[in-house]
Amino acid sequence: MATDLRLRESDEIQGDIVAGFKKDNVSLLFLKFEDQARAREWLRGLAPQIATTRQVASFNDAFSEARKTSGGDDPRTLKATWLSISLTYPGMRELSATDPFEQPPPVGSGLEAFMEGSAKRAGALGDTGDNSPEFWLFGNGRSQPVHAVLTIASDTEDDLRTAVDAQRLAAAESRIVIVYEQTAKTLLGSRRGKEHFGFKDGISEPGVRFFDRPDPARPEEVEGHPGSRIIPAGEFVCGEQPAPGSFTDFPEWARNGSFQVVRRLAQDVPGWWSQVSVKLKELKQAKAVPDSATSEWLAARMVGRWRSGAPVCHHPDRDVPNDPKAASDNDFDFRDDLEGLVTPLWSHLRKTSPRAGLQEDPAHPPFDAKVLDGRRIMRRGAPYGHPFDPASEGPGGPDDPRGLLFVCYQADIARQFEFIQADWMDQPDFPPRRNPLPGKDPVTQEAPDVDFESRGPDGAIKHTPLSFAQFVRTTGSVYAFTPSVSTLRALADGRLVGRAQQGGQGGQSAPAPARAYPVDTFVAVPDRQRQGGQSQFWACHGDRYRKISVDDGSAHTDHTVKGDAMLSGHGCFQGIGRIDCMLPMPDLQNPGGKSWYWTFHSTGGRQQYRALSITCGNGHTGALERPDRDLTAWNSLAGVDRVDCFLPVPDQQRIGGKSWYWVFHTTGGRQRYRLISIADGAAHTDVIERTDRELSQWTSLGGITSVDCFLPVPDLQRVGGRSEYWVFHGESYRRIAVNDGSGHPDRQVAADRSCSGWNSLL
Repeated sequence: MATDLRLRESDEIQGDIVAGFKKDNVSLLFLKFEDQARAREWLRGLAPQIATTRQVASFNDAFSEARKTSGGDDPRTLKATWLSISLTYPGMRELSATDPFEQPPPVGSGLEAFMEGSAKRAGALGDTGDNSPEFWLFGNGRSQPVHAVLTIASDTEDDLRTAVDAQRLAAAESRIVIVYEQTAKTLLGSRRGKEHFGFKDGISEPGVRFFDRPDPARPEEVEGHPGSRIIPAGEFVCGEQPAPGSFTDFPEWARNGSFQVVRRLAQDVPGWWSQVSVKLKELKQAKAVPDSATSEWLAARMVGRWRSGAPVCHHPDRDVPNDPKAASDNDFDFRDDLEGLVTPLWSHLRKTSPRAGLQEDPAHPPFDAKVLDGRRIMRRGAPYGHPFDPASEGPGGPDDPRGLLFVCYQADIARQFEFIQADWMDQPDFPPRRNPLPGKDPVTQEAPDVDFESRGPDGAIKHTPLSFAQFVRTTGSVYAFTPSVSTLRALADGRLVGRAQQGGQGGQSAPAPARAYPVDTFVAVPDRQRQGGQSQFWACHGDRYRKISVDDGSAHTDHTVKGDAMLSGHGCFQGIGRIDCMLPMPDLQNPGGKSWYWTFHSTGGRQQYRALSITCGNGHTGALERPDRDLTAWNSLAGVDRVDCFLPVPDQQRIGGKSWYWVFHTTGGRQRYRLISIADGAAHTDVIERTDRELSQWTSLGGITSVDCFLPVPDLQRVGGRSEYWVFHGESYRRIAVNDGSGHPDRQVAADRSCSGWNSLL
C-alpha cells in the first residue's frame, strides 16, 4: 500500500509549520493594525504571497537532492524567499470585528492560553524578575499591542532585505505599525548550525504523520533518521488526528492552522561559560568527576550533547566532531541510564524530551516513548546577534546583544510548550519522586538546586549539589495563531470561517460556503461553449468545484450556474484531494458525445495523472478511463516536479496531426515554462519542442512569480490574429493577449485586479 503523505501536498497549511522554511536569514516583523479596513486589504494582498506546505516541501526536497549531487555544498542557484503570517488573539478580533470564541475557551486549555497571551501567563512560566514582561521589547501587554507576526525567510541577506523593505512599505501604506523587528541568521563557518553557546541546534525535531515517510523496518520512525519518532499530525496541525488524550475541540477557523510561540531569548555567552568553569572546579574538589574532565565535558552534560551534536549517552568521554552520523544521532532513549549517571536527569536534552527514559518513580519501569507524543513541539528559529569574540571591541564583544529567536508550533500551547517549560524545565521535581530532587534545567533557568549524580569509589551513587545562575533571559514573547490560507482569506473579508452545513446528497456533509479562488484550474464544459452567447466552465478549487458561466460581449458578465460540490463525490476523482490541472485530449473532444482529459494531481509527495472522460448532456457523467500513472510516462515532462497549467498555442492546434502547448511547471521551488507538442492518435506521442525558460520571458506576465491557471476569453479566440486570456495568480487576475504567428508576441491588456470582482467565484 502506498504511504499516505497528503500533508506534503497541502496548499492550506502554511509552509513553516510542518515543512519548515530552513533558511539562513530570517526577519520577524511584529505588527499593530491601526485601521481595520486597510489591515484587511493588506491581508488580502498578502495572502497570495504566503508560502504553503506544498511549495516549501517541494523546494526543500529539490534543495536536499541538489546538495547530494554537489557533495554536500549548498546549491548557489537554488534559492527562495518565503513568507508566513500569524495573528494574536487581539489581531484576529480586530480583523473579524468579533470575538474568535463564541464561548469562553475551556479553563486550562491551549485556547485559553492563546486568548490570554504570553505576558499574562509569564509568572507561571518562570518569566519573573529580570525576565518579567516589564522588560520585554515586544508582547509585554503594556506598550504597543502586537496584532500579527510576519515571518520573512530567505537564502541570502540581500534577498531578505529586499523582501523586508517591500513588506515595510506595504505595512506603511496600510497604516500598520511595526512594533518591533527582529532579524536572525545562521552563524557562519564552524559555528554553522549552532546556537551562541556553541552547541548544534535543531537535531531532535520529530517527524510528522502524513508528511514524513516512515522507515519500512521501523514504521514509527522517519525513514533515514533512526530514532526520530513520527508524531500524529494533530499535535501540530489543528483538525488532524492527535495523540490519544490530546485536545480536539477546536473552532472551525483553526482547521489546518497551528498555534505559534515566539520568544526572544538573550544569551550571556561569556557569563555562561565562566560559570561552567567554576562549577567544574567545585565538582573536582568534591571528587565527583574524573580528573580529566574539562569545561567542555561538563557543558556537554548540561546540554546532553557535545558541541558537534553527538549525544553524550553514545560518546561519554569526548566529542567526535568529524563524525557526521554522530552529529545527527537521535537513535537513543535513555532506558540504559535511568539514574542519569551518563546524561544527567536535569540536562537540557532530557528536560525537554525525556524519550523512553521517564519513570513515574524510580520503582516503576519507564514509560513507552509514544506516551509523550502529546508533549512534542515543532521548533523553528535562529540565533540573532554576532557570535562572541573575546578579542573584539565592536560587534562580537562580550556585551553585544545576542541570543536565540525561539519559534515553535503546536496545536495546544498549554499542553505542549507551556507544559514543557513549566512542568519539566522549570520544575526541580522532574523527573518526579527522586531524592534528592534532580533540579531545574541549568542551561536556560536559574537552577539553585541541581543534584549532580556520580559513582563513588565504592560504586554507590554519590550526590553533589550545584547551584547555577541564569544566563538566558526572556526579552520578548508572543502567542499567535498561524491560520490556514482559507482562514486568512476569510479574515481579509472581515469574517471567520463558518462551520460546514450538514445534509446534502447521500447523507454526506455539503461543503461549507467558500470562495472559489485561488482557482486551481478551469475546465470548459465540453458542450456548453458559445451556446446562446454564453460559455460554461467548471472552476476547481481545493477539494471542490463549481460550475460558472461567462457571457460574450465587452462586459463578459459571469454567473454561478451551480454551487460547490466535493470532488470526492465522483468516482473518477476518487483519491484526489486537489486537481492541479486538466488537459483536454486534443483529438478526443466530443466524439460520440464524450470528451477525454488528462487530470494531473499530487499524491504521496509526487504528481501523477489519470485519464478520465466526461459525457455531454445534462448529467455530464465522469468516468475513470485509465488509472494513475507517474509523470515520468510523459517524455515532454522530463525533469518536471509538478505541472501547474497548460496554455494551448492558439494557432497550433491540430495542425498536421499535432497540437502545441506551453507548459507552466514548478521545479526546484520556482515556476518556469517549456513548449511541447502532442500528436493525435491512440499513443498521443509527446515531445519537447523548446526547453525551459523563465517566466520573465513573457512580457504580459511581468511581476508574476507563479501562474495558477489560464481562462480563455471565449469570444476573443483568434479574432484578428490574436487570442485573449484571463491569467489567474493567487487572489488576483489580469488579462493578456497572445498573437498568432512566429514568436507569438504577448502583451498585457488589463492590469491585475482582485478575484473578488468575479461574482461567480465568491
